[in-house]
Order: sequence, then structure tokens, then C-alpha cells
Amino acid sequence: MLIWLGYSYLVLSVFTLLVYGKDKWAAKRQWRRTPEKTLHLLALIGGWPGAVLGQKLFRHKTQKHSFRRRFYCTVAGNLLLLALVIYRSEQQAFNDITSSLFRAYS
Repeated sequence: MLIWLGYSYLVLSVFTLLVYGKDKWAAKRQWRRTPEKTLHLLALIGGWPGAVLGQKLFRHKTQKHSFRRRFYCTVAGNLLLLALVIYRSEQQAFNDITSSLFRAYS
């Protein structure tokens, strides 16, 4: 389960980094931009490490305080969801082990 989560974060982070790069490129050329809602959604579902890297690497979305405030709320939301998933996974593993031990000694 945790390996799957790690790969998901990696893939989402790389994708999000590319989206930030594309958005910065579009901003410099005054072309159509990626909506902020999309950037926040990518962060919320696990792409926030790539977003942090993209913000630093491309110097993108670093001055807009309202964006950064929402961004850090999405990071916090993602980390809470991640903690819940890990907790539930560990709880299920513990229940499986204890029930197996109970059956073995009954």
C-alpha cells in the first residue's frame, strides 16, 4: 500500500511540476493560463511536492499571497488525508494480525 502511495506522489509531483512550468511559460507570453483551481486540485491530490519545486524552480506563484495561503491549505488537507489512509491501513494490518493470532491459539 505504501509503495503505491509513494509512486502516486512521484507521478503526480512530476506532472504538477510540468504543469507549473507550462503555466509560467504561458504567463511570460501572455497566453492562456492554467486555472488556479487546477493547480490547487493537483496539490490536494498529491502533487504538492512538485508544486513546491515548481514554485521555487520557475519562481512561479510566489508573490500572490492569496494563492499561497490556499496552496498551503491544500497541502495540509493532503497530509491529513494521507495520515488517515496510513492510519486505516495500519489499523487493518493490526486487525488482520490479531485475528490470525486469535484463530491460531483458539
